[in-house]
Amino acid sequence: MRHVKYTSSASFHCLEHLSETSMDLYLIHVGKEVCISSQPFGPSCREEYIIHFVISGKGIFSTHGVTYHLKANQMFLIRPDEEVFYQADKEEPWSYLWIGFNGIMSKKILNSCGFSKKSPVLPITNIETVQSLVSRILDASHLTFSHELKRKAFLLALFSDLIESYQDLNNSAKNKYEHNSNTYVTQAIDYINLHHSLGINVSDIADYIGISRAYLNRTFQKELGISVQRFLVDFRMHKAANLLVSTNSSVNEIADAVGYNDALAFSKAFKKKFNFSPKNFREHKDIARHYKEKQLVDHQQDFY
Repeated sequence: MRHVKYTSSASFHCLEHLSETSMDLYLIHVGKEVCISSQPFGPSCREEYIIHFVISGKGIFSTHGVTYHLKANQMFLIRPDEEVFYQADKEEPWSYLWIGFNGIMSKKILNSCGFSKKSPVLPITNIETVQSLVSRILDASHLTFSHELKRKAFLLALFSDLIESYQDLNNSAKNKYEHNSNTYVTQAIDYINLHHSLGINVSDIADYIGISRAYLNRTFQKELGISVQRFLVDFRMHKAANLLVSTNSSVNEIADAVGYNDALAFSKAFKKKFNFSPKNFREHKDIARHYKEKQLVDHQQDFY
């Protein structure tokens, strides 16, 4: 049996090996660290959920083949049994706080905070509160019942604050769109570029940005003259066209790479776009060559 361990130094504070006191939600470890230049972690898997809160500097976080570039006031989620890699920036290495936890309530809590498998990175709107609560958990380091209750209380308070902040952010976005349509379209295209292989749809894009589907469609119609759905399909089709020309991957592999789990549906969409099946497109070198260097849809170049 591992014993509770508390480590404290100028750059590293950690309380770990805590016992499971509740099946609903229990804290496993918590800490804060000032990382050195290019300090890596992984690739590896963990058995518990871990949220890292970036309080300064920069770094990268990679999961499911997607690499996110993070900075202060952002947080990222590591899920059990999912391989991840993260690393401090060379020039501006990050400092972060973290909490490791588990329990049957974990999924519900994380969903309420705004996390999903397609959105493992979220903004932090209340970093001072997060820092305060994590510090209070670390201060409750004694093996007493009172400190055990304090750790549990501060953990619940932390999640309560994250959930309220997420709800406030969503309500604000739904009730008042503070940015111009150009900004929302840019955010949507960036999200599509990163996640098109994961089978995302228009609702996923709108939820990520924090606006309604209807308003997102209006911004695309205004800026690009097309719907979000058409942009998303066109984006995937041009990505697929490039893969057909530049790789030897099978049609099934390319379908999966651009977010289609049904190769037949992919082939139908491709033929509708280019008037060629994927196989025939690859065989017509003169047609394929035209799209070899084309990374996005026709309308995006007008937008940029």
